[in-house]
Amino acid sequence: MARSRIQLHGFNNLTKALSFNIYDLCYATTSEQREKYIAYIDEAYNAERLTQILTDVSNIIGANILNIARQDYDPQGASVTMLIAEEPVPPGSTISSSAPGPLPETVLAHLDKSHITVHTYPESHPHDGISTFRADIDVATCGVISPLKALNYLIHSFESDIVTVDYRVRGFTRDVRGRKHYIDHKITSIQDYFSRDTRNAYQMIDVNVYQENLFHTKMCLKEFELDNYLFGLKADDLPVAQRRKIDRRLRKEMQELFYGRNL
Repeated sequence: MARSRIQLHGFNNLTKALSFNIYDLCYATTSEQREKYIAYIDEAYNAERLTQILTDVSNIIGANILNIARQDYDPQGASVTMLIAEEPVPPGSTISSSAPGPLPETVLAHLDKSHITVHTYPESHPHDGISTFRADIDVATCGVISPLKALNYLIHSFESDIVTVDYRVRGFTRDVRGRKHYIDHKITSIQDYFSRDTRNAYQMIDVNVYQENLFHTKMCLKEFELDNYLFGLKADDLPVAQRRKIDRRLRKEMQELFYGRNL
């Protein structure tokens, strides 16, 4: 039996916020290899590519883009911010691709309610040969559109070895009788919204606070193939002892990122 819809009074004021930390790992032994890896990541996930990913996210969740600000950084990294609204952009409004500026008065009310952002952090260290790429992504919506629809697309848009996902519903909205509602959909875990292939590909741990409408899932890629983590190297070209040493370092790094502490 289909559940009847709640008839709301006015605008749906619930804020639904989805946050990702996505990590990609690589092993590069020389400074030249590390520099090439950082350059590769910086090009693969530059501001233009990130803008396209966020535009796709906006289309998936059914939002309308009001404004785009994007920036590539020196020596590396990029950021993109999109302001979005549930309603269509009014005729005559202008979408900016530079820094956010004044928008038509009719859409100013949406600036602090709905947005999508991404920031990237390529990083390397000569000590143990491991380089990491981190992307922080936030999708915040207000109204009936849900950021959960973009879950699987975002994970598959990046080379995701470790993923930390947070989802929280804030505030309340009222129905026509004046009764407050603190959430407008059923959810027991973020995992419920992953596709089957995503669930099969990752080890997952939940930490949920149901009374606060706060949901947290940590993910670690199950399949480990050393060649997928070597930059400028092939596993078969390395001595067995070195392969084992690199394997241990990478697995340890993944576990530390997964559990959020040094082991």
